[in-house]
Amino acid sequence: MELLILQKIILIMQYASFSGFLRTLFYIMAFYYIFKFLARLFLPLLVKKVVEKAGENFQKQQQNAQDNSWKKTPNNDEVIYKSTNTKNPRETKKVGDYVDYEEIE
Repeated sequence: MELLILQKIILIMQYASFSGFLRTLFYIMAFYYIFKFLARLFLPLLVKKVVEKAGENFQKQQQNAQDNSWKKTPNNDEVIYKSTNTKNPRETKKVGDYVDYEEIE
């Protein structure tokens, strides 16, 4: 069993060569530089499209929010002010007494 595995490893090592390694290294470097070049060309265009699309979506949301706020007002030209209850201001919670410490010399 071990002899069979050793023979397979030797067979694989025979096919591996220095020129094959250089060719693989060349392909990896070529792919890297081609990808880098194409990214410099197309990435700014892609980012510009994404920003424009986000701006359009923001404008649509703002327009929808303004349209909805105008639709909520009554049709009989009454202005309704919603004010907080100013007669009974909200009390703050009292957690404990405030103690003022004085420095002793």
